[in-house]
Amino acid sequence: MGLTGLCSTVLLAFLLALVGVCSARSDAPRGVAFGFVFDPKAKCEPPCEHAGICIRNSTCFCSKGYEGETCQYANCYPKCKNGGECLRPGKCRCPSGYRGRYCHKAICPQGCRNGGICVAPGICSCSEGWLGGACHTAVCTKPCLNGGKCISPNKCRCRPPFSGPHCEERKKSH
Repeated sequence: MGLTGLCSTVLLAFLLALVGVCSARSDAPRGVAFGFVFDPKAKCEPPCEHAGICIRNSTCFCSKGYEGETCQYANCYPKCKNGGECLRPGKCRCPSGYRGRYCHKAICPQGCRNGGICVAPGICSCSEGWLGGACHTAVCTKPCLNGGKCISPNKCRCRPPFSGPHCEERKKSH
């Protein structure tokens, strides 16, 4: 090997070591730990994917964001949630009913009203005083009487001639 070939090999090994040091602070898994021996004649079959580098026979050094024997798997941090699939580093394919970068947001097509929060596909967690699939039904702890309707938590809309907090009073006609 000539001086040029030796310099290229040393430079490549240095750059790979530098990549290992720079990515050592990440909590993501890496293909090969720092301090590996680089073999410029190494052969990897099948070949390393996603810009991975063959450093020893059948051993790939994976670029950041990939893992596996041939760097074939993308990794997402945080992991894809709710059954999502990692397509490339930081990008998940979400199953039906979920969205967001890591499939962490559920979708409620009916919407969640009155302060409700979507917690799973089509399921709202309602604020106190509200019920129903979209948190649209008010709850009155005491029922509205005489045909009155509960319109917000513990508030009744009364039908004439009734009034009062629970439509229990009859207005007197003069």
